[in-house]
Amino acid sequence: MDKQLVQTSKFLSFVLRHRPEEIGLELDENGWADVEELIAAARRHGRELSRPLIEEVVAKNDKKRFTLSADGKRIRAAQGHSHPVDLGLPPTEPPEILYHGTATRFVESILREGLSPGQRQHVHLSPDEHTATAVGRRHGKPVVLRVRSGAMHRAGHMFCLSENGVWLTDNVPIEFIEAGYGRQ
Repeated sequence: MDKQLVQTSKFLSFVLRHRPEEIGLELDENGWADVEELIAAARRHGRELSRPLIEEVVAKNDKKRFTLSADGKRIRAAQGHSHPVDLGLPPTEPPEILYHGTATRFVESILREGLSPGQRQHVHLSPDEHTATAVGRRHGKPVVLRVRSGAMHRAGHMFCLSENGVWLTDNVPIEFIEAGYGRQ
């Protein structure tokens, strides 16, 4: 992805996941923003956006972080919100094992306290080791932890699958984390 697309993707992540109020944008309860309002709000804050640029970022983002509504009039982040948003995702039975990518410096606290969403709304889990490794690498030297998600689900924990394939849950207690797995 070229520099403009990367910068636009980061800007969209910031306003659609974390701080829409920074540019005077309002999201609805499901995290949707009107595309024309987003363009106007960004312009008022010195950021040039256009519908074609937004559509290109949505189409080319390898992590599929954003979703346009069927009519193309609204946009939202697929997950990763730090403010309350109801994505309207139905509870879904997960596979037996999911993966969590993190950095080595976080492993000790995870194994002591489990996984919590931190400043986000949900814990994010990956469907495969490769994706989890890439996630962990963004935070430092990667470690991939196995999560016994099937057992969690049977114990009453809820899971949802975001539109971009990321599994979401409220937290992961330590008894469902396989320690020491996948240290890279």
